Amino acid sequence: MLSFFDDNDGESAVQPVVLIVDDMPNNISLLFEALSRLNVKVLAARDGKSAVDQARIARPDLILLDVMMPGMDGFETCRRLKQDELTAAIPVIFMTALTETIDKVNGFNIGAVDYITKPFQLGEVVVRIENQLKIRNLQRDLEHLNAELEARVAERTASLTQALAEVEQLKNQLQHENTYLRDEIHLTNNFEEIVSRSKPFSHVLRQIEQVAPTHFTVMILGESGTGKELLARAVHNLSPRKKKALIKVNCAALPTNLIESELFGHEKGAFTGAANQKTGRFELADGGTIFLDEIGEMPVDLQPKLLRVLQEGEFERIGGHKTIKVNVRVIAATNRDLEKEVQAGRFREDLYYRLCVFPVKSLPLRDRSEDIPLLVSHFCKKHGPGIGKTIDTIPEDVLTTLAGYHWPGNIRELENVIQRALILSPGKTLTLGDWTWRRPLLSNPEGFVTLEAHERAYITQVLEHTRWKVSGKNGAAEILDIIPTTLDSRMKKLGIKRP
Repeated sequence: MLSFFDDNDGESAVQPVVLIVDDMPNNISLLFEALSRLNVKVLAARDGKSAVDQARIARPDLILLDVMMPGMDGFETCRRLKQDELTAAIPVIFMTALTETIDKVNGFNIGAVDYITKPFQLGEVVVRIENQLKIRNLQRDLEHLNAELEARVAERTASLTQALAEVEQLKNQLQHENTYLRDEIHLTNNFEEIVSRSKPFSHVLRQIEQVAPTHFTVMILGESGTGKELLARAVHNLSPRKKKALIKVNCAALPTNLIESELFGHEKGAFTGAANQKTGRFELADGGTIFLDEIGEMPVDLQPKLLRVLQEGEFERIGGHKTIKVNVRVIAATNRDLEKEVQAGRFREDLYYRLCVFPVKSLPLRDRSEDIPLLVSHFCKKHGPGIGKTIDTIPEDVLTTLAGYHWPGNIRELENVIQRALILSPGKTLTLGDWTWRRPLLSNPEGFVTLEAHERAYITQVLEHTRWKVSGKNGAAEILDIIPTTLDSRMKKLGIKRP
């Protein structure tokens, strides 16, 4: 008895389907009776057009096609079947009383696999049909095996690519030398990456020198753009872990549903889309340091797992059961008031105390304005060569204007302003051009306004400058050096709406 094997498990029988196309009812009836006894499902069509339509819908395993039919003959019907990607792979056996060799050659050229001669010899017909169905079944098995092989190769390739990318990322992190804020004036030989001659800031650097050799957790507090990451790098570079990796995680830049996977990794199949095992950032930082930037954005439901890593040095990957031990020094940073976050229930109190073992306050640029000339010179040297500009002169009035600004965006904002000035400067003298942000944000002569008011005013100014373009090239998010979704969140929180 004829049968197919199901492609999924290779065991359960599947009834083959044959489409008979003939304008003579007697021929259809004769073949129907013979094939039905062989456990074959039979479909029938009386003309070529109906045959093409049925084949597209039913996708039979074999088509028995009469050559001489009124209207569209068998040759034209076969040609259309082979031109359609939905039916091109279905084998076709011509049924004909023609004995001319030229007719058979034409049929094979069109795409037929065999001929059955009328009047039918049922024994011969059954054998030819059975052979073609077996061949078709073998073809399908081969297609299924090829698809499985391709899927396995793609999976292994993706896994290898991911592993190589992680190795390359770790290599780059170990070898890359950060040149951010380097200038000709160095506070000490331990801080060659930091540009400063500010006395208040020198106290911050002394704190970094004191805590760096220890294993204690460090919390760097301060406004956005004040160089908290740079201080974190200084802690790592001055520590016994400096030859190991420094892994950075921006908790605000990662989607809530991905941050756990990024930090702790996941096993293959742990959730939809987890096609491969992923190594988390804590594993990559084993023996080194992990910098958790914007720790105040950490989801509350993930904070217990972070607390466990800080206290016990262990965790499990998502979907995994094996406990992974790591030796990681944690440095965190935030521009939020974590004590208020704790009171509001958005941050765990025990995690707050575990992170704030040694707090360091990063100073805003307005409190170290004497560093502005150094920073301006540094940024000119850093970004000028990239656009073919060499700045020899920085006029005093430019420095005076910059020193008189409040800098709510701190060093990051200053860097953006200097980049723009480099583009606008026609020669080797730095000019600010039509810089519209130089007016002080402190409009109240009798006192200061809140930091939130400053932030609202500054973001609004940037949005007005970009004509309220948030994302994309030259958008507000790019100027502010934050991701668009974070800017959207800040706008909602501050009640900033486009007029």
